[in-house]
Amino acid sequence: MNWITNYVRPRINSMLGRREVPDNLWIKCPETGEMVFHKDLEENKWVIPASGYHMKMPAKARLADLFDNGSYEALAQPKVAQDPLKFRDSKKYIDRLKDSRLKTEQEDTILAGLGKVEGLKLVAIVHEFNFIGGSLGMAAGEAIVRAFERAITEKCPVVMFPASGGARMQEGILSLMQLPRTTVAVNLLKEAGLPYIVVLTNPTTGGVTASYAMLGDLHLAEPGAEIGFAGKRVIEQTLREKLPEGFQTSEYLVEHGMVDLVVKRHDIPSTLARLLKILLRKPADLHVNGSNGANGSSNGSNGTVHISRPGKPAEITVVN
Repeated sequence: MNWITNYVRPRINSMLGRREVPDNLWIKCPETGEMVFHKDLEENKWVIPASGYHMKMPAKARLADLFDNGSYEALAQPKVAQDPLKFRDSKKYIDRLKDSRLKTEQEDTILAGLGKVEGLKLVAIVHEFNFIGGSLGMAAGEAIVRAFERAITEKCPVVMFPASGGARMQEGILSLMQLPRTTVAVNLLKEAGLPYIVVLTNPTTGGVTASYAMLGDLHLAEPGAEIGFAGKRVIEQTLREKLPEGFQTSEYLVEHGMVDLVVKRHDIPSTLARLLKILLRKPADLHVNGSNGANGSSNGSNGTVHISRPGKPAEITVVN
């Protein structure tokens, strides 16, 4: 025991009124290096005010921001087998789960809620990236399937906010089986005639991209989001070619037709509400705004909405 460090210094600090400064009091912008006070960042929806860089947004905060007045019904977290493979690398998988639950105050990576956005009822499903990289395991897959089933029962659309590194390796084939399970859930929703919109956030990669993240009726994306299956370095090593600058970013993908709109975080609730009302043939202002090269225009008289992007126009037709 170090008597000076453990006893004398804390006593002096308490006498002088010194307080420990939290490690996350100031947050550095990855793009510009600017230091931002964490309260200012939270109030601006985790978007750096000066640069517009979109930081990762906690799942609970995203749901509260999306729904009217922050009010929604949190869908129950399903119970599944814990650590079925008894996996261990440098640390036991069960211990990783305990650490992530303590850090995020969540059972697993998926949070789902039922509420209203501008009066329109919908189910929103959000990945929490801080829970083992938002990885897709049995608990996450089951939560997604249950959320889709609830949407079908409530006869309302689903909005997905993926943020994931892919399937969870600690669950092996059991994790990979969630890809077809969630794909079936998406198909059941579509068979019920209900819309499914995906809002791609940073990052969306691996098995999540290979399944439900790319099966939406419309794909929106936040600015600067990394979206792809394999990483850029892996692709370059495989092809032995240098990839274009900005490859796998949302701006690059909207130019090449994989994403319909790039939408700033502050505009996501209103944009979702307008698009869903169009798809559901409900009265709405049909003008849709995008950003970074994606703009929307509409003609309210004939029910046709044009979402344009460089070289690849898309059209949603509403039968009046």
